[in-house]
Amino acid sequence: MSDKSQFMVFSGTNSKYLTEKICERLGIPMGKMEITHFSDGEFCVRYAESIRGKDVFLVNSTNPSAENLMELLLMIDAAKRASARHIIAVIPYYGWARQDRKDKPRVSIAAKLEADLLSVAGIDRMITMDLHADQEQGFFNIPVDHLYASSIFLPYIQSLNLPNLCIATPDVGGSKRANTYAKYLQCPLVLCNKFRARANVVSSMQIIGDVKGYDVVLVDDMVDTAGSITLAAKMIKDMGANSVRAIASHCIMSGPAIERIENSVLEEMVFTDTVPFHKECSKVKRLSVADLFATTITKIENNESISSQYIV
Repeated sequence: MSDKSQFMVFSGTNSKYLTEKICERLGIPMGKMEITHFSDGEFCVRYAESIRGKDVFLVNSTNPSAENLMELLLMIDAAKRASARHIIAVIPYYGWARQDRKDKPRVSIAAKLEADLLSVAGIDRMITMDLHADQEQGFFNIPVDHLYASSIFLPYIQSLNLPNLCIATPDVGGSKRANTYAKYLQCPLVLCNKFRARANVVSSMQIIGDVKGYDVVLVDDMVDTAGSITLAAKMIKDMGANSVRAIASHCIMSGPAIERIENSVLEEMVFTDTVPFHKECSKVKRLSVADLFATTITKIENNESISSQYIV
């Protein structure tokens, strides 16, 4: 293994819970950093120890509010000015990624803008998980290590030993991900085709496929207001499914999400811990990505292939 003194891991404010677990797996202390806040909301980032000549891994998801992204940008800029050798942004959840194309007139492409901001700030590499669209890696002109939560979720699904397993997706956009799960698990695939009236509002949904008698697992990349996932679960249950569960990489859970999940037909809602979640919901279960990110960091430092990190 490489000399651990050659790299250091630092955390943004809202990702400390995960960074602490990553550092524990790596067997190193989390780097010391000070963030000073001014009364008007402005803040200043300072490394409290020397990082000259080090590879620095900066862990921070960029979920809204924009303060998380701004904090990461300041961390990158400070590292560059403090003569870090390499700056690697570890972004478990790449926020703003839903805005990945110009799908209507006169709109921004926020995912590309964020990539430009990170690149200009000075990152040499990025590690992230389950981008909203795989092709967003092409927004960067630096190496992007795109990890998949499938390496965590697939063993979990197998551990449930469901007698009549069926994989489903709450929208056609996630069909590629769901199809990958279904192929690996050698089980049927069902699609839900939804129509949105506007952002976060589903006007109608159709189920494509037979779910009667099956134990269905809905697969998605994120759950925001939980409207789509709970509507899909209800329709699947009404069509005769034995049980319905859901898994999603990123636990956004905003607005009425908790109430919707609690009152839904879902047996459980399983997430990873890429973003913080401090609310109470009896049906929510979280699986940690700390081992996955810690192993990836180690392999990058040792110039080893990370292909073993992928199940599918």
